[in-house]
Formats: sequence, structure tokens, C-alpha cells
Amino acid sequence: MPDHQINPDKWIDSYSDYLFNYTIARVSDREMAQDLVQDTFLAALKSMKNFKGEASERTWLISILKRKIIDHYRKINSNKGKAEVRINYRDSESEGDWLEERVADPFDKTAEDSLENSELGDAIHNCLSKLPKKQAEVFKMKTILNYETETICNELNITASNLWVIIHRARTAMADCLKENWL
Repeated sequence: MPDHQINPDKWIDSYSDYLFNYTIARVSDREMAQDLVQDTFLAALKSMKNFKGEASERTWLISILKRKIIDHYRKINSNKGKAEVRINYRDSESEGDWLEERVADPFDKTAEDSLENSELGDAIHNCLSKLPKKQAEVFKMKTILNYETETICNELNITASNLWVIIHRARTAMADCLKENWL
């Protein structure tokens, strides 16, 4: 059972201003910002069953919104869009979610998305193979398999602080590798 319950009836009152302000700072077009926030709420409704409660409801909505903003810029294929994609994966607010957020919106699949996801998968596996063995193992367990910190520490006989140093180094190396080989 998730730690956080989802309550779509309160989304507009609770989050619309925050999401709008977040969006308008990135798209500079009031109407487009409103559309992207609405698209975010719609996508969230469609994927409510995927909400695991591992993050707050607001953080989950922001991660959906970030994908919507990136998709918007991809469609118009602008330089600002490419910069926005790069900025989002160096965003300290969601450090650690950058890998998961790169996957296209499952409700907006196109042949291009499928090809892109396939290429991304290949790039991720290629970059993982370049990491030192322990970094790759920790990265897979934490980021891909979603193991709890305690489980990883017990299994690999490391401390929590050691785990976070390893995961930070692995994420940095993965981000650099993907930037070179995929973006």
C-alpha cells in the first residue's frame, strides 16, 4: 500500500498555481502553460494506478509536467527545448529521477518514441557497462530495481553514506555518458 494517497479532486486547488508558475517560467506563453498543466492533470489521471507513493503527489505531478514541457519543445524542435532537456536532468530538486524521466509519456506513444526508447535502452546498457562493477551494481539496484537503501547496504555490506557516495558517482558518470552518447 502506498505511503501517500492520491486525491485528484484536490489537484486543481492544491497544485495548479504551483504547476502553472513552474511551467510559465519555462515556456513563456500563458496559453501554452495552461495547456501543459491541463495535459499534466489528464496524464496523471490516466496513470494514477502507477503512483507508487514513493514521492509526494506534487513531486509526481511535477515529473509528469517536466515530460510534457520536454515533449512540447521536442515538437517545436527549438534550441531552448534542447537546453530545457539538459537543464531538467541536472535539476537538484529531482536528482536521481533523471533516468526515469527520460522515458517518453506512455500515453503519447509514436514510432519515434519507440525508436527513441530502444536507442535509450541501448545507450543505458552501454553506459552501465562502462561503470566500475560496484557502481554499476549499486546503480542497478537503487535506480532500476528500486531496492530499499537498507536492502542494498545489507546485501553489499556497505554503509548508507557509502551507498549515497557510490550512487552519486554512478549517476554523474551515467549522465555524462548519456550526454555524450545519446543526447
